[in-house]
Amino acid sequence: MGSNFESFTKLMTHPVKFRMFLLTKLPSAYFSGVRVKRIDETKCEVTVPYKWFSKNPFRSTYFACLSMAAEMSTGALALAHLYKREPAVSMLVVKTEGEYFKKATDKTTFVCEAGQEINKMIGEAIATGEARTVRARSIGKNKAGELVAEFFITWSFKAKQRE
Repeated sequence: MGSNFESFTKLMTHPVKFRMFLLTKLPSAYFSGVRVKRIDETKCEVTVPYKWFSKNPFRSTYFACLSMAAEMSTGALALAHLYKREPAVSMLVVKTEGEYFKKATDKTTFVCEAGQEINKMIGEAIATGEARTVRARSIGKNKAGELVAEFFITWSFKAKQRE
């Protein structure tokens, strides 16, 4: 991958710059403790802790916080592949699906491995001028490696019109 991808991943994994991004653009993720732990061209790992701000009355992580982390694991890959790309490409979540298997009572780590598929659809959106979608899977596991939740986030990509 090019230096644009690497530049973006440095921003995403920089502890201060990423927290400032979250605070200004996604404050609910900031306060919930959602963090990108690892990202490369194919895979992104995002964590969400079980803590006061992310908990529900049932002593587990609130479903919306789990969903946020799952969405970020897919969206960070898309943003990284789009960073400083020409022509610019818009991205939008068009569908979310989630299934919960176990109470999230500690840190949950979501992993999305759809980076190559996302990059391919972005390329097709640019080449054709038409919107393309990707149904990206994100799996959330607890510290013991047990499956907590599975999400599918469907992204739409469309190249912006050149002026």
